[in-house]
Amino acid sequence: MFTVALFARLEAKAGKENEVAKFLETGLALANQEVTTPVWFALRLGPTTFGVFDAFTDESGRQAHLNGPIAKALMAQAPELFSKPPVIERIEVLGAKLPK
Repeated sequence: MFTVALFARLEAKAGKENEVAKFLETGLALANQEVTTPVWFALRLGPTTFGVFDAFTDESGRQAHLNGPIAKALMAQAPELFSKPPVIERIEVLGAKLPK
């Protein structure tokens, strides 16, 4: 079962919305390589607001993700793409319904 998660809220700079969307789409390939990241979603929440949600079976998986290539790429691109630093929230998963 998934016990912990992360939610990152990202606000694109004016005119950078398409670049942010493409950046997040490329994150899927990196997420697929992370063994400890079984659930990963890139989201568009509004015209300039984006998000990433991922869930993990334990804290070590979440920490591995935070130290991994996706997080490093996100922070490296942040000054160019985002109007403010990403807000990353640590979440406790209370329940989940997933396909079998």
